[in-house]
Amino acid sequence: MTPTFIITIIAAYFFVLILISYFTGKSDSNEAFFLGNKQSPWYVVAFGMIGATLSGVTFISVPGWVGDSQFSYLQMVLGMTAGYVVIANILLPLYYKLNLTSIYSYLEQRFGSVTYRTGSFFFLISRTIGASFRLYLVANVLQLAIFDAWNVPFWLTVSLTILLIWLYTFRSGIKTIIWTDTLQTLFMLLAVGVSIWLMSDHMQLGLVDLVNTIQSSDYSQIFFWEGKQNFLKQFFSGMFIAIVMTGLDQDMMQKNLSCPNLSDAKKNMYWFSGALIVVNIFFLSLGVMLYTFAKQQGIIIDKGDDLFPIIALKGGLGIGVGVFFILGLIAAAYSSADSALTSLTTAFCVDFLKIESKTKNQQINQRKWVHVAFSLVLIFAILIFKAINDESVIAALFKVAGYTYGPLLGIYTFGLFTKYKIEDKYVIYVALISPILTYLINIQFDLGFEILMINGLITFIGLDSLRKDTYYWYK
Repeated sequence: MTPTFIITIIAAYFFVLILISYFTGKSDSNEAFFLGNKQSPWYVVAFGMIGATLSGVTFISVPGWVGDSQFSYLQMVLGMTAGYVVIANILLPLYYKLNLTSIYSYLEQRFGSVTYRTGSFFFLISRTIGASFRLYLVANVLQLAIFDAWNVPFWLTVSLTILLIWLYTFRSGIKTIIWTDTLQTLFMLLAVGVSIWLMSDHMQLGLVDLVNTIQSSDYSQIFFWEGKQNFLKQFFSGMFIAIVMTGLDQDMMQKNLSCPNLSDAKKNMYWFSGALIVVNIFFLSLGVMLYTFAKQQGIIIDKGDDLFPIIALKGGLGIGVGVFFILGLIAAAYSSADSALTSLTTAFCVDFLKIESKTKNQQINQRKWVHVAFSLVLIFAILIFKAINDESVIAALFKVAGYTYGPLLGIYTFGLFTKYKIEDKYVIYVALISPILTYLINIQFDLGFEILMINGLITFIGLDSLRKDTYYWYK
């Protein structure tokens, strides 16, 4: 595919997003921007959350993982399902009972203002790094595939990318994103479906033969009971990852809170969790087919992450696979980025600016300026990733975002499952020390996915030491 053809596809795609924004973004109120006027249909939210959960990194990586770890990733997905049940029955009722806009407002009511802002601060750091990293990967692909040929500098590529996201989110935020995420999820699933269909057609496999090929493959083992991939480790890691990265994440919960009531929000969570299992089975099945096709065609793959891009764009399957791959990749990246930008704006406005205490005009003006500011922050963060230009350093920086979710897990667990009051002013120190201690433990034991749980446990113990009913060092 030529650069001109690719940019035409992307331009057409964004035109559709802008069109959706036009019809959904007629309301410029903060109620629409933050919570979609609490009118989002639960089934639309559930479908769109699939796309928001599967980032561009996941879109490329999950099929590639099959080569080294077979279907073991599904063990983690099953654990995630258990985590979503916890969210539906413990966290969502709490959020709806308190009528929250920012989920971190709960921490102020439970502990105090320092804990409240600490929780929100760690979310802002996590989301900024995570969203920037994912956008950097996609922007880099676009730069190499399109803009280098036109001598367009990388900073302009990134700026235009963020500008497009800003254009379709700046008026009605989450109200627009609920519907754009639906479209983006559809393109991701089409990319997977079309790729499997065209490969099976090329290999002359009918539906029954296709299923048998996947089932009989050496790659299709799901359950493991020894080593790093053992079921219990993967299951509980998946459960806690879901609780933290969905249930304690403003980005994901903002979509749930846009449903009219708790009953609809629960329906959304249950159906979303079930659909996510099916979708991941398709992604893993795609991985089996990609490896089988590559072996049959004599295509050499050096890295798992190169598997899908190489076969989609250079595997001789026709232009259709390439088109849907580009659309799926863009959809996966921007379904995460647009909601991240909106949730960052929401958290900062509500948690730090206390926007709800301002007049209507002040609220709208402040929200718009914060939205612009975070757009600029994402641009600068992506340019920093580019300036570093070292895969190991960038990967390490991305992992930092993972460490910042641990304190949130510990704080919320302590808040929900104990009735103790704590010395609020010291919480920030516990939250900063916990990731450092977790990192030092990880150096010694190579924890993997257990990092989140260890981090949360250290935070919990630290908060317990701040109980007001006990004498401790600081008194």
